[in-house]
Amino acid sequence: MSQATSHETIKIDTDKVKIILATDCGSTTTKAVFIELVDGVYRQTQRGEAPTTVEQPFADVTIGAVNSITEIGELAGRKLVDENGRIIQPATDTEGCDIYISTSSAGGGLQMMVAGVIAEMTAASAKRAALGAGAIVMDVISSNDKRRPHEQIQRIRELRPDMILLSGGTDGGTTEKVVELAELIAPARPQPRFGSEYEMPIIYAGNAAAQEKVGEVLDEGWIDLEMVENLRPVLERENLGPARDKIHDVFLEHVMAHAPGYDRLMNWTDAPIMPTPGAVGDILQQIAKDQGINVVGVDIGGATTDVFSVFDKTFNRTVSANLGMSYSISNVCAEATMPSVLRWVHFDMNERELRNRVKNKMIRPTTIPQSHEALVFEQAVAREALRLAYQQHKEFATTLKGVQQQRTVGDTFSQQVGGQTIVDNMALNLLVASGGVLSHAPRMEQTAMMLVDAFEPEGITKLAKDSIFMMPHLGVLAAVHPKAAMEVFERDCLVYLGTNVAAKGLGKPGKKCFSWELNGEGISESGEMNFGEMKLIRLGPDQTATITCDPARGFDLGAGPGKKMSGEVRGGTVGLILDGRGRPLALPEERAACKGAIGGWVDELELYPKVEEAIPATV
Repeated sequence: MSQATSHETIKIDTDKVKIILATDCGSTTTKAVFIELVDGVYRQTQRGEAPTTVEQPFADVTIGAVNSITEIGELAGRKLVDENGRIIQPATDTEGCDIYISTSSAGGGLQMMVAGVIAEMTAASAKRAALGAGAIVMDVISSNDKRRPHEQIQRIRELRPDMILLSGGTDGGTTEKVVELAELIAPARPQPRFGSEYEMPIIYAGNAAAQEKVGEVLDEGWIDLEMVENLRPVLERENLGPARDKIHDVFLEHVMAHAPGYDRLMNWTDAPIMPTPGAVGDILQQIAKDQGINVVGVDIGGATTDVFSVFDKTFNRTVSANLGMSYSISNVCAEATMPSVLRWVHFDMNERELRNRVKNKMIRPTTIPQSHEALVFEQAVAREALRLAYQQHKEFATTLKGVQQQRTVGDTFSQQVGGQTIVDNMALNLLVASGGVLSHAPRMEQTAMMLVDAFEPEGITKLAKDSIFMMPHLGVLAAVHPKAAMEVFERDCLVYLGTNVAAKGLGKPGKKCFSWELNGEGISESGEMNFGEMKLIRLGPDQTATITCDPARGFDLGAGPGKKMSGEVRGGTVGLILDGRGRPLALPEERAACKGAIGGWVDELELYPKVEEAIPATV
């Protein structure tokens, strides 16, 4: 089927769609999912995996895609690939599928350089546009980044990006500075990853008045220049949509077209191939829009950690490039410091042995913990990686800088310019986990506690995890069949862990934090949480209840300090977690006291059952 640009509505008769096939071509593994219409509802029924084949000796991404799809065909008892290695379409009673779609991060994903006049303003907006489109931002060049012009030119020359996003100036403003940025790029002549015969795509999304001059400067045979609307037309407003859409289009037309085998894959798909992180962002935005909620999602990998958020309909994504659980684990331990990692461990560990363990993980990144101690340590490192990544995300997801906020007489003396984070943990409704250390933790309780400890949600927050990393597939599916994407997301993608109820504020250990009362079908409980305590109430996946909390003075559960609040809580594979540890979360500084506190929480949430309990007795 012919490709449409990524921001066009794809014309598919969704009423006739019964079988959907989707692949995600990752850097190491290609993952395929099979979605069928079952009793009037779309469900994910089969999945397959195969090594990605983008590098030598195969150098053809379609081989890995076909292998993963063939595995699904064998499981489903359905022929999906014909004798010529092509996907069979449309579906019949025994063969083929109605829709085939794909995402990709193979070959390192989409790598970009961005440039803007002012680092805190247009350059920051350009970085947000690139990250939102699913790119890894290799560097940000700006007029005020403290590098001299020859240093900037050398840096641009060293990089091998897939494309460059150039921005700067508000519409109708000065053109001088943004033209100077273009004059840095032209002599630098950066070489793209895919060789000298490949034209370097440059997207200009700056001051409309400078388009003609920028076009003259970048009128080079090795450049393919695209012009879109200004992403910061006025200081008070961002307009990231056109730039993001153009990044998707250029990714498809230039980057994917030059990657091994992607030209064939693009001819097979019924929608444009999307960068994997861009697709994850799209499905989270879709769920936030459909349910009218604020969402945070995290994907922690071996080398990087991606954090996505939607607050008040504003989407942000960050990539913490040096925070991961294998290739980057040493950096996590260095940045967080080993004492910060060990505060999450409820028994003594030999620090020298741990450092050796960290180095071994970097050498052998695919290994998994083989002992109780190794598991506890790895999950402690994960907490710090997630905490640092979320901290970076909050610093990036801000209101527009350089813009004065509207104010009243009452706050005349506390006027703040923009740049305040829009991430509000009290307003957060849903926290979604993805990535090996979270998705494959031996117990769901461990996943839930890693999320709660690292992100410190406040008030009432639902916790969930992506069961088999299906969010990329559903993100691209949402562009062609939103109904199917949302039904599978709710029923098969998300595994609800439960709900966390936490009070904001600090107090003294043993003193009252809040009292609570829980009522629902077959449920009637009440009690009091002291500061520093946690409590787990088993509430099943299909159970809901109403909780009423009365916080002690100085504590806030969403209605204001000291004010009673009520809300609905949803159960899950873990249940309802009552968190009286306060926010911001502060662990005891003295090691013995810290071990005692962590040990109490471990026991209450049954995080690590004793060996004799975990292994059934033999007869």
